Order: sequence, then C-alpha cells, then structure tokens
Amino acid sequence: MDQRKGFTVVGEEQKVCHLQRSIYGLKQASRSWNIRLDEVIRGYDFFKNDFDPCVYKKDTTIDSTKEAEASEAGKEAVWMKNYIQELGVVPSIAEPVVIFCDNNEAIAQAKEPRSHHRSKHILRRYHLLREMVGRGDVRIDRVSSTENTADPLTKSMSQISHTQHLGNMGLRQMSNWL
Repeated sequence: MDQRKGFTVVGEEQKVCHLQRSIYGLKQASRSWNIRLDEVIRGYDFFKNDFDPCVYKKDTTIDSTKEAEASEAGKEAVWMKNYIQELGVVPSIAEPVVIFCDNNEAIAQAKEPRSHHRSKHILRRYHLLREMVGRGDVRIDRVSSTENTADPLTKSMSQISHTQHLGNMGLRQMSNWL
C-alpha cells in the first residue's frame, strides 16, 4: 500500500495508513442490516432454505381444489364456445355455457362480485371464473351429489343409476343406434 498523494511525510515514505476504527456493530455495518432483514423476513412466516441461506421459503396450503377445477372448467367452456362459433355449425351460441358444481363454496365464490378475507388464499388466476360469470360466458348451477354425473367405470352403483349416468354422459348402446 502506498501513501496517498498529499499525505506523504518526508523521510517516512515507507510507512502507510493504519486503520484504527471500523464500523462493526454500528447500524451502517452490512452484517447488522443482514440480521435485521433476516428478522423481518422471518416475521412474515418465511424460513431459510437448508441449502442456500439467501433463499427464503414459505409454506402455503390451499384448502380446496374445487376453485381450481371450476376455473379450469370455465376456461375450457369458453374455449369450446368460441371454437363452435368459429366453425359456424351452430347459428348462435348466445346462451352461457352451464357448468354443474356440487360445491356450494365454489359456486358462491364464482358468483360473489368481491373478495373477502376468507378467500385471500385463493390464487388470482382462479378468480378468472368470477370474471367469466360476470361477462355472461359461463353460468354455474348447483347439482346435488346424487345427481352429479359419475364415471360408471370408477364408481360402484346400481343398474338403474348406472344406466342414468351413461345417458347423462351421452353414451348409448350400439343396438340403440341401428
């Protein structure tokens, strides 16, 4: 280390500056700010990653997947409606596409014009269904669990119920077609 220009002493050119104080422990010290930042981030329920101390994670839990499923069904319904309109096969599809749902909370969430504190855990992209209902592209109707169409290959059911569900799905026996 060389002496700075203007601070040289004649006869003592070989001497250099010696640091007597440092900012350790002061508020300007970077370590002090890192500790403070760490406390603030942990205060928001984040925790440090085991492999990289600079990365923080937060556990999130979604209470129900019904909102996500309803949102995806809404997107698919709007896509099908637009596709059929482009084909020109059906003269007009002015009526909204009906989505049947057996979850009262998901129906209320889609029809509710505003959010409240109980729905803040639902991601923003799932609120798209509410917008589709508001535009009139989609309508959500309640269906009881007993009337909800089920896949007859995955559920055990009576013969009458089995036949009813096949009809609701649009499946028929080949002998009925001939």
